[in-house]
Amino acid sequence: MKRSEINAAYQRAKNCFEANGWVLPPSPKWDITDCGLNRFNEVGLVLVNLCEEPEYCEKLMYADRGQVTPLHTHKLKKEDIICRSGSLSFELWTGLPSAEARGQTGQVQRNGEPFTFTNGEPLVIQAGERITLPPGLYHSFWPASADTIIGEVSTANDDANDNFFVDPNIGRFPEIIEDEPALIRLLSE
Repeated sequence: MKRSEINAAYQRAKNCFEANGWVLPPSPKWDITDCGLNRFNEVGLVLVNLCEEPEYCEKLMYADRGQVTPLHTHKLKKEDIICRSGSLSFELWTGLPSAEARGQTGQVQRNGEPFTFTNGEPLVIQAGERITLPPGLYHSFWPASADTIIGEVSTANDDANDNFFVDPNIGRFPEIIEDEPALIRLLSE
């Protein structure tokens, strides 16, 4: 991923946060990733770690329409994904996606209430709504609006060791090509 892409993504996210009244803490930890695929406009996400404690963490995320966070799961992390502005689409699977599993149902909490979903079928939430994702549930998400602010509150976070992507070509952190000076440094640097 080019540094110029990182800088542009940082500026877009920062501007969107400010326009929506989100004040970031001093010296937040930025994480901007193309998942190692060099297609940030299609596969990527801007994340800001707001709080990292041994028991829990909180993130604020930003994505443009057309950007997907690829299908993955966590062995340990339980998370609430919250649509903070815009609308957000999900694809959920009770296990590793397969033709046999498509159409089967599972349960999550949606806004704190039990909700039945169908494997592989899109599920859309609006600003203020949340989905609780337990460990082992495969999930992908993407904006259903022009740009979307996404929140995450979760149990302890280990981005280096607890992200398991369906696509084996995906890496959690980008390789950076320095084509201009950095506006910020990423937590992976």
